[in-house]
Amino acid sequence: MLADDHGAIRAGLRLMLESADGITVVGEASDGAVAVANARALRPDVVLMDIRMPGMDGIEATRAIVSEGLADVLALTTFDLDEYVRGVLAAGAVGFLLKTVGAAELVDAVRRVAAGDGVLAPEVTRRLLADLVAAQVRPRAPTAGLDELTPRERDVLACLGAGMSNAEIGRALDITEATTKTHVTRVLAKLGCDSRLQAALLAVDAGVVRD
Repeated sequence: MLADDHGAIRAGLRLMLESADGITVVGEASDGAVAVANARALRPDVVLMDIRMPGMDGIEATRAIVSEGLADVLALTTFDLDEYVRGVLAAGAVGFLLKTVGAAELVDAVRRVAAGDGVLAPEVTRRLLADLVAAQVRPRAPTAGLDELTPRERDVLACLGAGMSNAEIGRALDITEATTKTHVTRVLAKLGCDSRLQAALLAVDAGVVRD
């Protein structure tokens, strides 16, 4: 589903995505409130979310969609301001891209998010990680959550901290991608994380690294 207050941008995004095999745009929204309502009705796999929209902005819409478990949110915006990056990821978005992204990269990002991975624009990745750690964007009760992880789940968390995709984690730990997805889901639940990025930050901050 596409959420952007500019119709021309939504049309362009739809064209890029629907030209790819296996991707269907099921709906659009011109503001955050409509995005939340449409996500409830349509239950898309992925929402491409603009941040600056009239009324309810993309950050609040992301928070509502993620808290209700309606879809994964991939933020797509013209601005890479730190406040927007921190805000939308803290709200639970699993990725952040700039609207300068090419068609192939956008399609790949949507597929990766639908497969359970996170995506970050290369332009903001290093600064984002530093800023989020400095701003103490943390999941709930991280110490208790870490103590609840099994040894295999700690391995998976360490891989998340290294920025690895599900496929890369599977290869590194010699497990199937389906098993990886199950472990990632359990890790996020035990840590109280809304996204893979929050779990990755926790891993880095807690010193959970790969041996």
